[in-house]
Amino acid sequence: MTTTKLDLTGLKCPLPALKTRKALKSVTPGDFLEVHCTDPLSVIDIPNLIRETGDKVEITERNDARIVFLIEKANGAIDKSNAASPRIS
Repeated sequence: MTTTKLDLTGLKCPLPALKTRKALKSVTPGDFLEVHCTDPLSVIDIPNLIRETGDKVEITERNDARIVFLIEKANGAIDKSNAASPRIS
């Protein structure tokens, strides 16, 4: 297992969530992404994003100075059970 660190300190919403999504694409299933940010909205945005991708997230540190997320990349693709049905013409 490998842990990749992503430093997003100083960035404001929506950049931490967008950059986390982009970084997750290059993480191998079973590996971890450790995200460091300072934007208070990240505690809402990043966990919601991770729920959509099917990966696991936990907040390992949260104080006035920073928030640290540890994200485990899941095996497999995004769950499509809540996806919209294709249009049939």
